[in-house]
Amino acid sequence: MDMQGTDPNQSSEQVPPEDIDPIWMSSRTARQIYALGEVEKDITRLLSLAASSIALLSLPQTDGPEDEELPKGGERSEKFVDVANEYFERLDIIHIAIRSSLAHIRQSRIAPSAINAPPPGFIPPSLGVGLPSTDAEGVERGNRGLQEERVERDAWTGILNALSRIKDARDKERQDMIQS
Repeated sequence: MDMQGTDPNQSSEQVPPEDIDPIWMSSRTARQIYALGEVEKDITRLLSLAASSIALLSLPQTDGPEDEELPKGGERSEKFVDVANEYFERLDIIHIAIRSSLAHIRQSRIAPSAINAPPPGFIPPSLGVGLPSTDAEGVERGNRGLQEERVERDAWTGILNALSRIKDARDKERQDMIQS
């Protein structure tokens, strides 16, 4: 897919190259990522076209109040043909863009392990950055994120404070009993 907007298969909503953030033009990989973002938008439009096609195929008698803008009679058939043609054009654009991205991955010789899905049952850390998996003595710490570690620390601190207050209250009760 040509990122300069000269590809005749590009969608009519293609952003002119001067309106694209220069970071997306900085490398071939960045251009491919940008192209995949455009594919995502095209897939959204494709789904919208599919919904419109289904609405146009329904019988006019079944149109609800929200379908007032649907054409009536012969115009409905013509509109369906237009929407179906745009659907298949958009599908072709998506097909070409995905094939282009796959070719880029093959040419870059990216290891398949880098793009394979994680094994079943894999649970990523919940909030991104985590603490090292081992402590200074080499003891395994687990696979929790930084936020989870902070929550646990705060819980233990709360437990310590509660136990300290209980101990202080009992000590005060003992003092009061001794004094009375």
